Amino acid sequence: MKIVLVGEAANHEQRLRPLLDRPHKIVALPRDAAGSAEHDAVIESDDVVVTLRWTREAGSPPFRLLHVPGAGLDGIDLPSLAAATMVANVFEHEVPIAEYVLARLLEWEIRACAMRAAFDPVRWPALYRDRVPHGEFGGRALGLVGYGRIGRAIAARAAAFGVAVTAVDDHAESDSAATVLPTTRLGQLLAGSDYLVLACPLTTETSGLIDAPALRAMPDHAVLVNIARAQIIEETALFAALRDGVIGGAILDVWYHYPASATDNAPPAAYPFWELPNVWCTPHSGAWTEQLPARRYAVIADNINRLAAGRPLRNVVPTPHRTSR
Repeated sequence: MKIVLVGEAANHEQRLRPLLDRPHKIVALPRDAAGSAEHDAVIESDDVVVTLRWTREAGSPPFRLLHVPGAGLDGIDLPSLAAATMVANVFEHEVPIAEYVLARLLEWEIRACAMRAAFDPVRWPALYRDRVPHGEFGGRALGLVGYGRIGRAIAARAAAFGVAVTAVDDHAESDSAATVLPTTRLGQLLAGSDYLVLACPLTTETSGLIDAPALRAMPDHAVLVNIARAQIIEETALFAALRDGVIGGAILDVWYHYPASATDNAPPAAYPFWELPNVWCTPHSGAWTEQLPARRYAVIADNINRLAAGRPLRNVVPTPHRTSR
């Protein structure tokens, strides 16, 4: 059994290798191998492929396990996989994403960066006398679309600041941090949220969920935070709503276009969100901490060890050809 690391996953070979119970051969393939059959001859039926993305127009070669080194599966063409191929994913990112969201929301209210940038000892007396009041995070209403691992981590931290948290999710229940409503009450959530955080997967049901009518249903001061997938929000409607002041602002860490190859320089969106003064843009880095890869590749190594030993795997994902086990 070989382990085939595609694209960014190849950067973690030295992190993965010491955690393996057996000395498996590890092969690194370029990022382009995720969407091209050019390197498929390297992949054999007993192998493990580790990649964030995988598409094949003519079907994939058979291999034992496709392990996604993240949680999202929207980059994996599940129907193209051979019936023999299992799929597993990995989480471990909920804490850094929750910290990112709370940091951004606190900064949105307090504006500490702007205060620091404006500080000048020469103008100090005037700065002190003419201080501009900033907001408070405590007492605000935070809405969550999705109440899974990420949603719960955000809610726990927001509730500690005295924020009222409400979520919509058809598969979760209320707890001490948040009141959970069915998704049929999304309109109520939109209308009552000072901050709305998208923390749901991208599916056929959630694609374009936040469209122009949904944005108009939000308070005009509301801030939309997207740490899920860009396509959950209709792109044209979002830009118009931010440009025209329909909502107060947005914090965007996920995008409509990602580089498909080493030479792909297309912009992240069709509209220049980054030029709007009420938008905070980051390059899908909210969860990208120094500690995250160690946690994720420990899970991947454990699953490879389980596979080699014939034991059940963690985080197995149902596919069109197989059910989880």
